Amino acid sequence: MDLHHIHAFLAVAEELHFGRAATRLHITQPPLTRTIKQLERELDSVLFKRSTRSVELTAAGEALVQPAHDILAAYRLAEQAVRAAGKGKVGRVRLGFAGPSSHLWIADLSQYVRQHYPGISLELQSTTYADHGLQFVLDGTLDLAIARWSVDLAGLESRIIGREHYVLAVPEGHPFAERESVSIAECRDEQFITLPAESRSRVREAFFHLAHEAEFAPRIAQTAQDSWTMMALVGAGVGINFTVDSIFDGGGYPRVRKVKLKEGLEPAHVRLFWRKDDESPALQTVLQAADQLLPAGDDTELDESDLAG
Repeated sequence: MDLHHIHAFLAVAEELHFGRAATRLHITQPPLTRTIKQLERELDSVLFKRSTRSVELTAAGEALVQPAHDILAAYRLAEQAVRAAGKGKVGRVRLGFAGPSSHLWIADLSQYVRQHYPGISLELQSTTYADHGLQFVLDGTLDLAIARWSVDLAGLESRIIGREHYVLAVPEGHPFAERESVSIAECRDEQFITLPAESRSRVREAFFHLAHEAEFAPRIAQTAQDSWTMMALVGAGVGINFTVDSIFDGGGYPRVRKVKLKEGLEPAHVRLFWRKDDESPALQTVLQAADQLLPAGDDTELDESDLAG
């Protein structure tokens, strides 16, 4: 039984006349009669009572009418889904990001995709720091990643979606809390809260690089797996944290103050990464949405001189 049989059956079932059904299908009556007989042999059931005066559905024929309509409806839905997928209107896109510092970008992009492309599932994976996130994109675990990375990687494309500045997060009551800016050298005696080394966070690496230039080894009071936990520890007075200003864009943290660094560091470029050979129409749709929502001015080539975080 195929769609040819289904169309022929429904035409006869609705017209209850082989001649009119054949005209409706733009064929002659003999081929239609043969098609119905083939279907009856396939189902081992008589579907129509035929006489010289009338055509009627048998009980088996009546039972087939609704399933036949369901089959055609399912086929149309499948056809629409395939066409929509080819146009980038349906599909799945997996996006990795590093936590609260990416929240505003993630929120804007997710809302836009949900409103304009409801057939696309944008799956989010947080606490995906740069090194791991880019590897996940390369091996196909992720389709997109938001990362602070400044060195070109074979197989990946990227564009800038934001620029961030490095800051300190300090607890209320700390001597730095009421100051407008602080030098990294003034932090040599401070206790720090950082991500663990295995996170491969670019912000963490930038912090240790600056501390080395200031000729001190940071004292690590505690490590935490994500920025939410680090801010909670800062608020509790456990230590201070070297971070980026975008982490505060979504709102403040209880008992935590943001303090600028005197060093006047170049902004860290935040980029959206994807595989060069990924031809997914759904991915292209999300990238187009990102172009509209997350403009960051003129893009630049990746350069090792960029201080990424």
